[in-house]
Amino acid sequence: QLRLVESGGGLVQPGGSLRLSCAVSGFTSDYYAIGWFHQAPGQDREGISCISIKDGKTYYAHSAKGRFTISRDNAKNTVYLQMNSLKPENTGVYYCSGDTNYFCSDFEYPRFFEYWGQGIQVTVSS
Repeated sequence: QLRLVESGGGLVQPGGSLRLSCAVSGFTSDYYAIGWFHQAPGQDREGISCISIKDGKTYYAHSAKGRFTISRDNAKNTVYLQMNSLKPENTGVYYCSGDTNYFCSDFEYPRFFEYWGQGIQVTVSS
C-alpha cells in the first residue's frame, strides 16, 4: 500500500529555515514523482516543487525558486523540502504527494497527484 508521511514541521521565526521530510513507502519501482504542496489558511492547495525519483530532475513553482530546495535520498526512501528565508505567508499545511507519472509535468496542480500524505503544519511567526 502506498504511503506518504510528512515530518519536520513546526514554529519558526521569519527569516528562519525548516526542512520537511516525506517518508515514502509502497512504490514498486523508482518511476514516480513526489511533490510538495502548501495550503494557507482559507486558500487552495498550491504546488511548490516536484522531483522525479528516477533521474532526480527537480521543478519549482515561481514562488519557491531561490528559497526552497527539493531533494531525495533513495536509500532512505525520503524526499526533503528545505525551506529558507521563511515568511509569514509561508504559514500553512504542507502536503507531500506522489504519482506514478514521473515527469512532474503538471506538478503545480493537485489533480496531477494520486497519493497524499496527511499534511503537516508550518507556522512562521515571531
